Amino acid sequence: MTRKQKRLALIGSALGVLGLAVGLMLFALRDNVVFFYGPTEMAEKHVGPGQRLRIGGLVKTGSLVHLEGKSVTFAVSDGNAEVPVAYTGLLPDLFREGQGVVAEGALDKGGVFRADSILAKHDERYMPREVADALKKQGVWAGGAENPAATQVAKPAGATQ
Repeated sequence: MTRKQKRLALIGSALGVLGLAVGLMLFALRDNVVFFYGPTEMAEKHVGPGQRLRIGGLVKTGSLVHLEGKSVTFAVSDGNAEVPVAYTGLLPDLFREGQGVVAEGALDKGGVFRADSILAKHDERYMPREVADALKKQGVWAGGAENPAATQVAKPAGATQ
């Protein structure tokens, strides 16, 4: 083999190994690409205890209970199903019943979602692009913005305005 052929073989094999590594990473992360799961999707996926994920939906009215210190429990609902959530820490200023929330954490063995961070939406106009698209397809979209997700983002717990 000439020097040029050796270099081409080395470059080709390096690209092959890199492609294989990227493919394996994408395969391993295929379920974690979603920003968050709704309670119904979580039930359909049969999420096991200890698996880290994000859940999103509305804080069910009447479910918010303040416990000792900074601990709270509440239910996240998407209209079809609900998931009980327990959280210890400071809640975002915009967190309240009937408003949208995204919680990051893991399910415990009792089926309670143990959140370690809570994100609250900024205002009533925020809606994920997927939800807005689904509402448009159903013909019930009443939003004014063409791209509602582009102007509003979720607010992390403890963030200031």
